[in-house]
Amino acid sequence: MKSKLRTLVILYFVQGIPYGIQSGLLPIYLRSVGVSLTRISLAKLLYFPWILKMLWAPLVDWYGTKQKWLLGSMYGLAFSFLIISGLSPEIHFLILVFMLMMINFFASVQDIIVDGLAVKILSVDEIGYGNTIQVVSYKMGSALAGGGLLTVIDLLGWRILFIMLTGIYVGAIIYALCAPELQASLGMKPKLSTLNPWVILEDLLRVPGTVWTMIYVIIYKLGEQCAVNMFPLFLLDNGISAAQLGFWNGMLGMAFSIFGSCLCGALMAKYNPFSLTKALFILRLGSLIFQTFLLFWFQRDSQLMEGAVMLSIILQSFLGGLITTLTFSIMMLCSQKAEEKIQATHYSFLATLEVLGKLTFGIMGGVIVDGIGFRYSFCVFLALSLLSILHVLNPPKLAPDKLSK
Repeated sequence: MKSKLRTLVILYFVQGIPYGIQSGLLPIYLRSVGVSLTRISLAKLLYFPWILKMLWAPLVDWYGTKQKWLLGSMYGLAFSFLIISGLSPEIHFLILVFMLMMINFFASVQDIIVDGLAVKILSVDEIGYGNTIQVVSYKMGSALAGGGLLTVIDLLGWRILFIMLTGIYVGAIIYALCAPELQASLGMKPKLSTLNPWVILEDLLRVPGTVWTMIYVIIYKLGEQCAVNMFPLFLLDNGISAAQLGFWNGMLGMAFSIFGSCLCGALMAKYNPFSLTKALFILRLGSLIFQTFLLFWFQRDSQLMEGAVMLSIILQSFLGGLITTLTFSIMMLCSQKAEEKIQATHYSFLATLEVLGKLTFGIMGGVIVDGIGFRYSFCVFLALSLLSILHVLNPPKLAPDKLSK
């Protein structure tokens, strides 16, 4: 188990680096060298390979070995960072944009392989710990690239920083070439019987529990995603400073989110994941009720109110970390029911729906608030969150009997 988790730590850590670079480091650095806000905002459109990864997930299951795909994606990432090290962003902005698009493509391919590897090598008893590793390692890689490197970029300079990132991927490539568990797990060639998308979709939907899990990953953030995006903006509009929000929502929120993810692995070792889901969804509803109460009774310059606001953010982040890690575990339990030849495609299918669900509800929150205001919008978010609870009350039979507590 230790060798499995070590492998997942390394692979998910380096997988989080591209997201951290694009979400944390680049926007601030590009603005500091005079790149317009419009260009910086449009660069976020380069995330679209993550939405489209279902188009090439079947190719990963069809052609060659997954080890070659994994190494190819990491070679691509290392080479892309090396090219970026030689660019001047303010002068070569269009080349930088193209390289960022390629980075997102290679990272999405790596995601397909690593998720498929986790589905294959983790036993049912290890899934909780494995998904804790997934979430925490990804967040740590993202935090290092987005925050840690930003603090030293003035000292090291653009070129040295991206050469260092290239070196990190070279190290990951060496590990992937030498790790025996990767050679054993990714060296075989289980192949799809066809690349016909309709036939593949039929095969995916025939996997036990898939339809229930599809609905779950689309709606599990229903209500919560809207509140998470809108609550900090409500506080900003009502006099809470950006610095305070950065500490509450960024540092404290991230710390408790990671703590929740870590605790999830221990809880899943003792309890049925679907029983945990019911309990956590009810607790999350209580947290949303608390936040809604704060919106209706919010007062500036009140230490008691500030403490209550901080507590609500901590609760939401902690429960969010628990539920997110638990959700990835449920997705993995479902994908393990599929034939090995379609497991990577199956998990990528569910992961794409999960991203689309969060994106949709993130956009929907702003539309609702613009229409009826913050306070009544949070009442709507409560109702939406209740709908997700109704769905988890009737889970599929994916967990083994020994975890039926």
